[in-house]
Amino acid sequence: MTGLGKKTVEDIDVKGKTCLVRCDFNVPVKDGVITDDKRIREALKTIKYLKAQGAKQILCSHMGRPKGEVNMKYSLQPVQKRLRELLDCDVIMASDVIGPDAKAKAAALKDGDIMLLENLRFHKEEEKNDPDFAKELAGMAEIYVNDAFGTAHRAHASTAGVADYLPAVCGYLIQKEIEIMGTALENPKRPFVAILGGAKVSDKIGVIENLADKVDTLIIGGGMAYTFIKAKGGRIGASLCEEDKLELAVRLMEKAREKNVKFLLPADSVIGDEFKEGCKVRTADSDKIPDGWMGMDIGERAVREYTRAIKGAGTVVWNGPMGVFEMPDFARGTKAIAKAVAESGAISIIGGGDSAAAVEQLGFADKMTHISTGGGASLEFLEGLELPGIAALNDK
Repeated sequence: MTGLGKKTVEDIDVKGKTCLVRCDFNVPVKDGVITDDKRIREALKTIKYLKAQGAKQILCSHMGRPKGEVNMKYSLQPVQKRLRELLDCDVIMASDVIGPDAKAKAAALKDGDIMLLENLRFHKEEEKNDPDFAKELAGMAEIYVNDAFGTAHRAHASTAGVADYLPAVCGYLIQKEIEIMGTALENPKRPFVAILGGAKVSDKIGVIENLADKVDTLIIGGGMAYTFIKAKGGRIGASLCEEDKLELAVRLMEKAREKNVKFLLPADSVIGDEFKEGCKVRTADSDKIPDGWMGMDIGERAVREYTRAIKGAGTVVWNGPMGVFEMPDFARGTKAIAKAVAESGAISIIGGGDSAAAVEQLGFADKMTHISTGGGASLEFLEGLELPGIAALNDK
């Protein structure tokens, strides 16, 4: 499932046509100011292409979780302001989504004009994929362009529903995401190393299942490692553990063994006596953690072993931090892995979410081949699941 067979903006004639463009402008805003505009910048290539072709654009996005009600804290006005600066042209703002203001402004658009609708999630119908709401949205346009990879795993009105009423194609960002990740999964440069971290095994079961068929080495870090270590008979103290997933952990390790996949767990851990900044800190073997102590990061031996595995890789996919990296005492493991991936020379794909944040914060972003804009979407893609927002697009 690479999804490469989907039509893109270049496969249709957009000149003079009104395009409803679903973007992912779900950016962090503090006191009305955008603190990170990466997602807006990622959308520019598609917007600029459509403008150059003389299309009329109605941009739409959600922001935050206003729970289906108008809440100006989640208004897209800061996005309009930033788009104007980045595009160096006017971006018309509608005060509603499918109301009279949006419809009047959409009808008045001239070739090359760009407008932005207010937050889609001010309507509860958006997340319910309500067909009437999707029809109203689609009614303002002649072509639908989906460029919001970050929400492609959600079947909402603006990500899937509108495709029932309009010719539907993808923009450059979705095309890039699918091509890079699709190629990594279907035809990777080997050795193929996957690094999975984060708190819970349950969040990554499907990913581990799918990747065990494809990778040469699977590296496990983060809180989820301790469920595997306990499943092997280790003592993990007060570390995070999903007791109901122990049998599954054994099965996943057996599957890896059958497939000749190296399954690496941290040999040692940096442990704390409490889950808080400033707790007592020491290092222990990961399978001999004393009672009352919990694993909070991978240790030095684990870092060395993981770095060795990453060094020789042809392709690396990374999703999830190695420890509680937001606490400085427990950020070393994640930093070391980010550095190893950056210096590996491998095709490196960072799967959104916390790993992307870590790589950006640590200054390694420009050393990575690709940082996904969607945490949940990239996880589901790595699981081999079909993403509704991509499935809804027209085939070539």
